[in-house]
Amino acid sequence: MPSKMRPFGKTIALAEARAMIERTVEPIERTEVIPLQQANARVLARDVFSTADVPPFTRAAMDGYAVRAADTAGASSAAPRVLRRIETIYTGQVPQKAIGAGECAEIATGAPMPDGADAVVMVEETDVDERGNVSIFVAANPRQNIGRQGADIQKGQKVLQSGTWLNASRLGAIAALGLTEVEVYEKPRVAILSTGNEIVDPGQPLAPGQIYDINRMTVSAVVSDNGGIPIPHRTAADTLDDLTQAVDECLAQDVMVFSGGSSVGERDLILDVVSSRGEMLFHGIAVKPGKPTAFGRIGGKLFFGMPGYPTSCLSNAYILLAPALRRLARLPAQIVRSLELPLASRVVSAPGRHQFYSVRVENGAAVPAFKASGDITSMSQADGYIEIPAEVEVVEAGTPVEVKLF
Repeated sequence: MPSKMRPFGKTIALAEARAMIERTVEPIERTEVIPLQQANARVLARDVFSTADVPPFTRAAMDGYAVRAADTAGASSAAPRVLRRIETIYTGQVPQKAIGAGECAEIATGAPMPDGADAVVMVEETDVDERGNVSIFVAANPRQNIGRQGADIQKGQKVLQSGTWLNASRLGAIAALGLTEVEVYEKPRVAILSTGNEIVDPGQPLAPGQIYDINRMTVSAVVSDNGGIPIPHRTAADTLDDLTQAVDECLAQDVMVFSGGSSVGERDLILDVVSSRGEMLFHGIAVKPGKPTAFGRIGGKLFFGMPGYPTSCLSNAYILLAPALRRLARLPAQIVRSLELPLASRVVSAPGRHQFYSVRVENGAAVPAFKASGDITSMSQADGYIEIPAEVEVVEAGTPVEVKLF
């Protein structure tokens, strides 16, 4: 009996697919309170206000001597002003004496300024004798080398706004307020499921006609890198009953990513399951690799149907799934690093399809690395990719191309 192949009716342009995904994805609303040390790369869910001044006291900004600026007027190396040292103030200590006329205090960077002093002279511009008399060789100006109370953050100030992506410096600003916890948006949970009777978990013996599951690993990595929590599920068999059960198991998560079963073969049944349970928004994109990619909703949850071939699956995970996850997780768009290099050899592209062509960077040139959609080394041995528009069928050797780095 002949196979019942179901060819694509019509593919849509990559720009249309991207726009459709962007219109459909709604940023996550759930929040959680987590320890500050776990908040790196998370997104703030509530404005942060300061309950105190930072720094909480006026402090020395240099190692040296706290002085009254007026006492140093006219000081020079030839005619120093001599002051009497009355105290040494270390960080973490409170000054015990006020500075009067003709007096100074040795002070460490960050230590509280004593009353009466209004400037700090750097230690390099002074000399002290065995009796504690300090020679000042330069005149000081009021507020010189001093960090005033509240100079960084003032009490009541909004320090960070809800929706801010947290990094090292922003976590430092929160820590400066004495906070140990922060409210952030939850990470979206992503169900990852491979389909196909031929798919076997790594570590298991391969029977004839079987292959190891590559896509579960690669998609999980993309999810983790783009703000999500990967939730790997069991491999589903090529039957309507098992695929339906698999969809039901995955509906507990925010996003479902299935690989395999989205093409046009007789056993590519996942599309039937999605169509019967939800809404298929598109199936088939004019790209290479990754033409048989699907997107829809089931029970209000996003569904991505990725091709089974590893390079096709990973390529579309980068260009379609990753931006969707970042929008869902409220993360900023990813910054893509790129280089402009000459193409090392001629590349022929698929007519009418926007192509993502993997390349290596060697000797100042972009060397074609794409093999086939089923070969994971097309990307694992590449440094990045070039994009070839749908209307371009040939890119000649020597042509300057933009290499977008992985």
